[in-house]
Amino acid sequence: MPDYGRSVQFGLFPTPDADRVPEILQLCEMADAEGLDFIGIQDHPYQKRFLDAWSLMAVVLARTQRVRVFPDVASLPLRPPAMLAKAAASLDILSGGRLELGLGAGAFWPAIGGMGGPERAPGEAAGALIEAIDVIRLVWSGERSVSYDGSAYRLSGMHPGPPPAHDIGVWLGVGGPRMLAVLGRSANGWIPSSSFFPPAKLPDMHARIDESAREAGREPADIQRVYNVFGEITDGASNGFLNGPTDQWVDDLTRLVVETGMDTFVFGAENDDPAQHRRWAAEVAPAVAEAVARERG
Repeated sequence: MPDYGRSVQFGLFPTPDADRVPEILQLCEMADAEGLDFIGIQDHPYQKRFLDAWSLMAVVLARTQRVRVFPDVASLPLRPPAMLAKAAASLDILSGGRLELGLGAGAFWPAIGGMGGPERAPGEAAGALIEAIDVIRLVWSGERSVSYDGSAYRLSGMHPGPPPAHDIGVWLGVGGPRMLAVLGRSANGWIPSSSFFPPAKLPDMHARIDESAREAGREPADIQRVYNVFGEITDGASNGFLNGPTDQWVDDLTRLVVETGMDTFVFGAENDDPAQHRRWAAEVAPAVAEAVARERG
């Protein structure tokens, strides 16, 4: 799998626990101060201990200066796409262009149904996600009036606006062949997680995205590849992938860039250990950037 040559970027994946607000905000402020690029906030509204992702993102953006924030990923069945687009554009304006949009088709369907959301079959969920991309872009379009007649979503003479402060990336947290092809045709980024899609699975998935992108007249390198990674940075011997000393993390992540095509890494530590996150920001991220630059010559 080729190296797409994109800039290597790094972020944090703090858990939005309602009983740990000061710790979450401290992590986010540290990410901002240390020069990390992203903060990804998971969106599981049915999880009783979690804060609402969009409310938390608003506070994080207000408490930081440069780091970008995105839902990792937004639960589409509980968030109508026209309102998602409005909320994303609003936060983008309020933050000076620091909001990106991660989207997912939905998971944990009984919990979604318990909140009044639709319990969709896999094909229905994929179709709704495809429609949602169209709707979101119409709402950001700047047109005087837009309409849309889909199976899951409709607009009828909606007046879009205000437009976002920058061209917000639409990134998809998808893994099936159909949606990877959709991503290649129409999305700006891909957000798999190492816990669901280990490195061995990535090349075939990249190939599906790239083939679809080329068929649509797009350059595969224009698609950002964001990898949520989970593990432990230790001072001892290696204990497997992403579980070992800093040097091993640097080697693992550098290979993921130059051999496997990923370009952005969003790190989640067990129990949100602040020491782990500091090591990620201060030790791992800059060393990976340097190693990738050396590999690329």
